[in-house]
Amino acid sequence: MKLSDFDFDLPDDLIATRPMTPRSAARLLVAKADVIHDQHVGDLVDWFNPGDRLVLNDTKVIPARLFGQRFRDSAQGRVSAKVEVTLLEPRADGCWAGLLKPLRKVKIGEEIQFSPALSATLDAVDDGQGLLRFNVTGDDFDAALNEAGAMPLPPYIAAKRAADAQDKEDYQTVWAKHSGAVAAPTASLHFDDALLRALAEKGVTFTHVTLHVGAGTFLPVKVEDVTTHKMHAEWGRVSPEAAAEIAATKAVGGRVIPVGTTALRLIESAAQNSGEIAPWEGETDIFIYPGFTFHVTDGLMTNFHLPKSTLLMLVSALMGQERMQRVYAHAVKTGYRFFSYGDASLLLP
Repeated sequence: MKLSDFDFDLPDDLIATRPMTPRSAARLLVAKADVIHDQHVGDLVDWFNPGDRLVLNDTKVIPARLFGQRFRDSAQGRVSAKVEVTLLEPRADGCWAGLLKPLRKVKIGEEIQFSPALSATLDAVDDGQGLLRFNVTGDDFDAALNEAGAMPLPPYIAAKRAADAQDKEDYQTVWAKHSGAVAAPTASLHFDDALLRALAEKGVTFTHVTLHVGAGTFLPVKVEDVTTHKMHAEWGRVSPEAAAEIAATKAVGGRVIPVGTTALRLIESAAQNSGEIAPWEGETDIFIYPGFTFHVTDGLMTNFHLPKSTLLMLVSALMGQERMQRVYAHAVKTGYRFFSYGDASLLLP
């Protein structure tokens, strides 16, 4: 299975840099078996049955991009230099791992000032990442980070424009609860309260799980034989209540449809040992590509993904490679908007 099997041509003007307003106004490509339907996200209600269950990732994106200065005494007096930080994950010792630019010009023990309320000291360097110890913790850290930080927009958006205050609302789901992600579960960005109410009135039920999406989700695949690719690990949790709800839906013949590849990867991780959904907590590096056996997933709502990406491999595993090639060719031809702020697809094998 070659990396080139998952390549396609994508015009640059189809990469969305802002979401649609309202959220549910985005276009929706429904692929049911071999038929493609052009819809809008607001039409989702028509594609579900009473008793179907949507699985939602309730991770909360932190404003993980920080711009600060480090100060150093020199023969010319006290001088400053700019430092850019993208936080990646908290460590057990209280430090945060992060990407620092330029890392090589920050000394161990040196302080970086981000705002009057937020600063950090470089404790160590580990595998190209800086380990930062902040001056505040807990709720004080959350408040200071929210004030000083910017949303960590994906590279393909950040290359076109800087993050701004609107992204703190746009790049967050309406049900976000547990802080820890540095990337959004983007298929979930299409939902607003009105759409959730309409789905509930139809008899669709919801289960929340948590997978903290990491920056590794944007790492390219660098091997030609995709089966040798090593996935990054992300922390997730399927609670006993969530597992019971999903199992109950399966038992009565309802469909379990995760919203987003993160929710799908998590519930399939939780079913790997027994073949059935079970409570689960830990780090998952599950890699789903064609040939994978799905134990829980009956369909998927997801955005349109990067060429040669693991996420394109995942949807190809669910729907089949040839079918997904037709879906993506149709999406490009008819002008669907791609990636995190783009349009959505509902995949029903």
